[in-house]
Amino acid sequence: MPDAEIRPSERDAPERAHADFTRSLSYGDYLHLDTLLSAHQPVTPAHDEHLFIAVHHVSEIWLNLIVQELRSAMALLSSGVTDAPLKMLSRVVRAQEQMTNAWEVLKTMTPADYLQFRSAFGQASGFQSAQYRMMEFLLGNRHPALLRPHAQRPDIHGLLQAAMQAPSLYDLTLRLLAERGLDIPAAVLERDFSQPYEQHPAVLDAWLTVYRDPERYWDVYELAEKLLDVEDNFRRWRFNHLTTVERTIGFKAGSGGTSGAGYLRRALDTVLFPELWQVRTEL
Repeated sequence: MPDAEIRPSERDAPERAHADFTRSLSYGDYLHLDTLLSAHQPVTPAHDEHLFIAVHHVSEIWLNLIVQELRSAMALLSSGVTDAPLKMLSRVVRAQEQMTNAWEVLKTMTPADYLQFRSAFGQASGFQSAQYRMMEFLLGNRHPALLRPHAQRPDIHGLLQAAMQAPSLYDLTLRLLAERGLDIPAAVLERDFSQPYEQHPAVLDAWLTVYRDPERYWDVYELAEKLLDVEDNFRRWRFNHLTTVERTIGFKAGSGGTSGAGYLRRALDTVLFPELWQVRTEL
């Protein structure tokens, strides 16, 4: 029957939905749901281990998206493009929000719930997440010791090492400032990228110039504000991580060998884009 002759009530009926997938992809086929869901393998009968695995699986998927968006944005920034990266960084921010909200779900697990399965996964820890480490390296938080957990996987170690030795998102942004005629010292532009960035007074002066005349430097001004959005959300994620750990295991050592909450509390002091925060005080 032609669509024009089908009554609205029949057009909206579930029987009209496509049901033969012998020659086309179904929803499950397209997303490889059998593979995805088969990875959900608790090692104990504890009820809350399902929650624990689900939250970490979902976080890894968001991390994968964040890394891809950061890489794409950085590739464009390295060629002088500033408009498209803003959309990509906005997507990073939204994905970060989803990761932060995941802690709220995990907080429904009590210490007694967690103790039912914690010993079963040994020294496995989120500290060993290669995708999280890649995100940190792209954002500029770098330290050679952070590569050590990946030494037994040369493929992953190589990718992380390459990222640590290349310009970060902020390094590429500072190159753009120099291309706009602002005075960024060669010592900043040609620094050892494998080391953490250290703030520089000349960089602060350059950002002051941008923030005092945003109309003239609108593209890098807008980019700077987007970078602050990214770091702001990164801080929220870290803070929620810390409070989740504290309410679940207190100040016990982490499963991966760190001090646990103490390590996470120290990580809160990390500043990725220092001059962008300091410029607010100086304006």
